[in-house]
Amino acid sequence: MFKNQPKGLFALALANTGERFGYYTMLAIFTLFMQAKFGWDESVAGQINAIFLAVVYFAPLFGGMLADKIGYGRCVVAGFVVMFLGYLGLAVPTGPDMTGQIAMFAGLAAVSLGTGLFKGNLQVLIGNLYDDPKYASRRDSAFSLFYMAINMGAMFAPSMANWITNKHLEGYGFQYTADAVATYGDKAPQYLEALYSGYGLCFGVACVSLILSAIIYFATRSWFKHADVTAAKAKDTVNAAPVEELTPKQTRDRIVALLLVFAVVIFFWMAFHQNGSALTFFAKKYTNLTVEGGMRFGFNIFSLALLAFSVYTGFGFFQSETGKNKLMCAIATLAAWGGAYWLYADMADPINAQPSDFQQFNPFFVVALTPFSMAFFGAFEKRGKEISAPARIAWGMLVAALGFGVITMASVGLTSPVDLGEGTQSILSPSWLMSTYFTLTIAELLLSPMGLSFVSKVAPPKYKGMMMGGWCVATAIGNYLSSIPSMLWNKIPLMYNWAILIALCLISAFVMFALLKKLNKMTA
Repeated sequence: MFKNQPKGLFALALANTGERFGYYTMLAIFTLFMQAKFGWDESVAGQINAIFLAVVYFAPLFGGMLADKIGYGRCVVAGFVVMFLGYLGLAVPTGPDMTGQIAMFAGLAAVSLGTGLFKGNLQVLIGNLYDDPKYASRRDSAFSLFYMAINMGAMFAPSMANWITNKHLEGYGFQYTADAVATYGDKAPQYLEALYSGYGLCFGVACVSLILSAIIYFATRSWFKHADVTAAKAKDTVNAAPVEELTPKQTRDRIVALLLVFAVVIFFWMAFHQNGSALTFFAKKYTNLTVEGGMRFGFNIFSLALLAFSVYTGFGFFQSETGKNKLMCAIATLAAWGGAYWLYADMADPINAQPSDFQQFNPFFVVALTPFSMAFFGAFEKRGKEISAPARIAWGMLVAALGFGVITMASVGLTSPVDLGEGTQSILSPSWLMSTYFTLTIAELLLSPMGLSFVSKVAPPKYKGMMMGGWCVATAIGNYLSSIPSMLWNKIPLMYNWAILIALCLISAFVMFALLKKLNKMTA
């Protein structure tokens, strides 16, 4: 799994892991932060969250265009600095007034700009490592491993946000509740102030994680410095990987193929990025956050981490070529299982979860399922029946529709948000949301890492940064459109909201299947 990969992959993946940890710590509580601090309802908070996500993913287009001219590494370094300033601005305490809003929006703008300089260009550096014929056949598996690594950061983020918030509330004599007025009455304003100031501390976590990512990046720069070469510079650089020469028609065909893929995946990201808005609102309003029995295992991030670790040691056992390595992997697997159970057994029963806790399941499933995904598609490749990236994207859209089918079944018989008002109907088992995240993660593994690999492979050399930015722009548009369920949250029944997402996923899947032959021919 990890064999025959350039060490630059692991350096860049770890650098991105820290950055993503901070980003998702912030994102786990962002809509809840706005509701607690400014009193905005789901529609307003969801709209601002969607605009922020859209700008964050739109900015890499311009970051990529700039990097194609001045260099990818320079833009990555600039991105570190600008993102740090943005998170620092968000972490500074302000009041729930116009000054606080201006400070928040300024911080969000800096985070977006910094991400635009950082995100796509770091992924181009990874793709450039595999322009070397020695590693070319490992490109798809490399992006799967990279995607797994960044989700390791995202996996711990919601628990970090939860822990910081709870500790801060305890200092003021409060415990988290979804209905402040019903629980604390006249003390509700003091509770909300303690809550949003606790959320504000989570932005500081992003500052610290960025520093750690920057240290990793600069300490290991020699491992991937040879990949920090634009198409123009590669021609004048000794030992650089050969630049593929394309005719104008080949260049045009490749760009058209990428644009077609971008257009389809917009609707996947629209559906998928409900984790910070509609699915979090669903957790807050309809899910029983008092978790009992075996279900508690899923709410201990360290138990989940050990379980994910055991997947890799388990695969290592079967893939090891020596008896010694097999024994070491077997011991590590059993130790991970034992540790996970011990941590679970030591938990209180019941525990009180927070809505943001559910956001840890998607990255956990990404980390735990990546080896299975690689083994599954690797088996097809060995038989000479490799499944193309566009085909995987099409299947991913179908599975995404199935994921929202799960949450639709859970919504049968629930009171509509418009009738529920500010109250809650916390009757559903957490297993419904966990199952939804599991299914959506399978869809994500089919689509996202393969999309990144596809772009890095197909993009014309002169436009690598711009095309990787184009993938992010598709994500940006989907992120903005993800606000539609939030805008409709208090206006239509829940099942109608989910039905819209199911329909879009199904239509996109059928369009992608219809384009498969054309896409495969254009990128052959």
